[in-house]
Amino acid sequence: GASLPLLQRDYRFERVWFWGCIQGLRGAYYIAEGLGPNRAAPRSRLYSLNCLDWSLLTPASKEMLALAEKLNGRFQGDPSFEYNLAEINAEAAARLIEGGKEPVIKEEARLIATIEQIDRAVGIVPRGAFVKTPLGSVHENRHFEGLSLLEAKKLSSYFHFTEPVNLKNKTLLEKADLDPSTDFLDSLEHDIPRGSWSIQLEKGGTVVVLRSLLWLGLTFYHVPMTKQFGYVYFGTGEKNLDLPFML
Repeated sequence: GASLPLLQRDYRFERVWFWGCIQGLRGAYYIAEGLGPNRAAPRSRLYSLNCLDWSLLTPASKEMLALAEKLNGRFQGDPSFEYNLAEINAEAAARLIEGGKEPVIKEEARLIATIEQIDRAVGIVPRGAFVKTPLGSVHENRHFEGLSLLEAKKLSSYFHFTEPVNLKNKTLLEKADLDPSTDFLDSLEHDIPRGSWSIQLEKGGTVVVLRSLLWLGLTFYHVPMTKQFGYVYFGTGEKNLDLPFML
C-alpha cells in the first residue's frame, strides 16, 4: 500500500497495477506492472521479494520465452539461481554453446518469461473497457459503465488484453458486425482447450469471477454495471499441461 505509490512516482508511471505473486520454494516474487498513456504498449514489470524494494525486469525476448517453456518444476524463490540447460534440453544447450554463451538460464529470466506467458494467455479485460483510436493507441474508455449481468455471464464479453491472433483470421463477413474501436482484441469464447475458464457469480450475483484452469491461480473479477474489474495471479508459475485430459 505504501511502496506502490512511491514506485509510481519514482518511475513516473501513469498507473501501477499489482499483478500478483509467484510462490517459490524458498520465497515468493511479488509482481507489479507500470502503465503509460497507451495501455496496449509493452508494460514495465517489476518484482520484489519483500514488497518494499522493487527491481525492474527487462522485456522478454523470443529466445527467453522459448527457453523458459522447456523448464519444469517449481520456482526456487532466488533470482540468481541458475538452471543447467544441459540437464533439461541438450539441443537448446548446444545452441547456446555454439553462440558462445553458457548453457544456463537464470531464474530471473524464467520469471520474466512466465509473467509474459500468463499475461498473453489469460490477462483479460471486459468488452468495451478500452477503446482503440484511429492512430492505433489504446486508452481506457471513459464511457464504459460496466457489463450488464446478462452480458457478464458470457465468455464472449471478455477479451485477451494482448495482440490479437484469431481476429486477423476472421473473414470480412465475420468482421462486419464488429466495432473497430472496441472489438480489436480476441474474445475468450474460442480459447483452446474449450472449457479452460470457469465463470462463477459471487456475493448473490453482484460479482462475476472468472478463473483460469490453464494457469491455476489466475482470478479475474468484474462488478456488473460498474467500472470495477481486474485480475490477479497467485500461483506457482506452472502451466496446467494436464488440462485437456481433465476436461
